[in-house]
Amino acid sequence: MEDRVRVVIAEDSVLLREGLTRLLTDRGHDVVAGVGDGEALIKTITEFAAQDALPDVVVADVRMPPTHTDEGVRAAVQLRKAHPGVGVLVLSQYVEEQYATELLAGSSRGVGYLLKDRVAEVREFVDAVVRVAQGGTALDPEVVAQLLGRSRKQDVLAGLTPREREVLGLMAEGRTNSAIARQLVVSDGAVEKHVSNIFLKLGLSPSDGDHRRVLAVLTYLNS
Repeated sequence: MEDRVRVVIAEDSVLLREGLTRLLTDRGHDVVAGVGDGEALIKTITEFAAQDALPDVVVADVRMPPTHTDEGVRAAVQLRKAHPGVGVLVLSQYVEEQYATELLAGSSRGVGYLLKDRVAEVREFVDAVVRVAQGGTALDPEVVAQLLGRSRKQDVLAGLTPREREVLGLMAEGRTNSAIARQLVVSDGAVEKHVSNIFLKLGLSPSDGDHRRVLAVLTYLNS
């Protein structure tokens, strides 16, 4: 497979961990390790690094043992700093804005934050894993809505039109211009114009990669 990726799964629920493994392997991807806590995740990735065999992406639960608070996301943030080439996709039962903000800070490569309910949408979940593994972005619409909602309170987006806000939200989910055009039933050219206006109004210079543009916007919103 052209998009075949190597995955490490960190999830303390054995049932969910095995389920995620099955979803990915059934679609031709390689789950090279599965662990149940943040400490084991760090140890496993360190061992892979020593063998020069880092995975393409880590899929990790936000909350893991021993306290079931933030061990998973802490490990994910640590991994992003130590191994920026490894994509990190975290799963959470609820939108936890603080953790989403912390995860999105820093490097603009390979990051995702999805609600666990999204796993039920198998194709979207697997596409998100591949996208993050390849250095892209995958953000749950609920996460985007909360981040943009907070920004509206700070009046950061006051200069954007309602349509531009809608386009920005879809960009932040990791959608391409073509995908946004299909969603909004408009032309690709119209979306490109909206995107240009968004960056102009936010004082951001467009970059070549869609995921980099998305994270530039999110970094601005989180500042």
